[in-house]
Formats: sequence, structure tokens, C-alpha cells
Amino acid sequence: MVAKEVLEPRNYLAALRMVRRLERPADGLRRYFLGKGSYPYVCGVRTPSGMVAPTLYSHHDMWTVNEVFCREDYATDNAADVVVDVGSNIGISALFFLTRSPATRCWLYEPVPANVERLRANLAGYEDRYVLRDVAVAATAGRAEFGVEESGRYGGIGVRTGRSIEVECAGINDVLDDVLGSTGRVDVLKIDTEGTELEILRAIRPELLRRVRTVFLEVEERPISGVDQFDSRYHNQTWVLRNQALSG
Repeated sequence: MVAKEVLEPRNYLAALRMVRRLERPADGLRRYFLGKGSYPYVCGVRTPSGMVAPTLYSHHDMWTVNEVFCREDYATDNAADVVVDVGSNIGISALFFLTRSPATRCWLYEPVPANVERLRANLAGYEDRYVLRDVAVAATAGRAEFGVEESGRYGGIGVRTGRSIEVECAGINDVLDDVLGSTGRVDVLKIDTEGTELEILRAIRPELLRRVRTVFLEVEERPISGVDQFDSRYHNQTWVLRNQALSG
């Protein structure tokens, strides 16, 4: 994976963007590349909506800031007014989406209590533009064992971390039914669940998936087969699917 990332041009562009977008770029680069610095750490980031300052709790969160705000793993071709963020962690991806446009509304799903608390703090001031459910999302509703670990970034259903909690799971079709019932469309569906992304995608009913414009999935390798009606590309362990019928 490291060898692939060294050869990926997007990483070098991200490093350049870090200089422009981080309030303290030298400190950010040191934390990102060398893992130096103490935490918690307030990280100032310039966005289209102005400066934001999420609190980070480890160098893993610094990686997330770079991936989301500088490498732009979740950049969209069009305005994303309706975002469903599955696996919201401490709110970094949600903060990215919310600062693209004042019209953006997010539906967030995160089951780990410590992450939920940190997410709420990082999204202070945006409460009127997001809905948060402290549940996991799976192919079907129910309860599941959810592996947790110190950074809060790598846990998930069925992930062996040495410690687990039991969480409530919302079924992905129930999630999309709920959002589409009030909005009529989903501009972005982002799924980062540490291993169950493809299972969740394949469980979506076709009539619901046709109403989603862009899907971002965090997967180790590009899947062999695509999805009908969606163009796809793959970079930095992010599989991007764009609905041909809605992307014009």
C-alpha cells in the first residue's frame, strides 16, 4: 500500500494544498509525515465557508484531515446539497461537506459514543444543517458486535480489535428511504465502515440507488465488477461511483 501511495500523484497535490489550506502548514506537515506533536490538537483549515478548527485526537485524525480537505477524496463535480455520511467518525468528512455550500444538509451515522461526542464538538455551529443518528449502518437492521480501538478510526462490525461493543444497526434501505422521503434525492452517499462497504452497497434496492448521484466507498482494492448505470474510478482506496443519469 505504501509503495502505491508513493506513486500516486494525488498525494503530492495534497501536500501542496496543505500549505495553502492549513492555518499552520509546517506543523500540519510535520504531524502528517512524521507523526510528531501532542494531542488533542486544534487544526485550523481554510474552506469555502471560512476558517474551521476541528479538534484532532491523534495523528490518525491528521491523516483524515489531509485525505478529506487536501487530497479531496470526497470532492464532487456538482453541488452536494443532500449528503448521507455512513461512518462519520469525529465529523471531519461532515465538516468538509458542510463547508462546501450553505445549502448542504447532512445525515450522519456513527455508533461509537466517544466519536459521537467529538463529532458534535467539531460540528458546533452547524446543528441546524445536520441530523445525527448514533447507530451503525449495515445491510439489514439489527444489533451487532462492533470492534473499537483507541484512535476511533479503524473500528467496525466484525473488526477484531481486542475490544468490542454491541451497537444498534440501521438497515441501509431504511436509511435511504428516510432521507429520500424528505429530500427526494441524495447527492452524495459516503460509506466508510472498515470492511462492510460493498455488502452495504449491494444491499441497496435498485430503485433507491437510482436516486443517488455519487457514491464514495472506502475499499482496499478496486472491485472487479461495477454497478449498472454508474461510471466508476478508483484512487487512494476510494471507489467513486457517479450516476450517469443524474450527473449531466
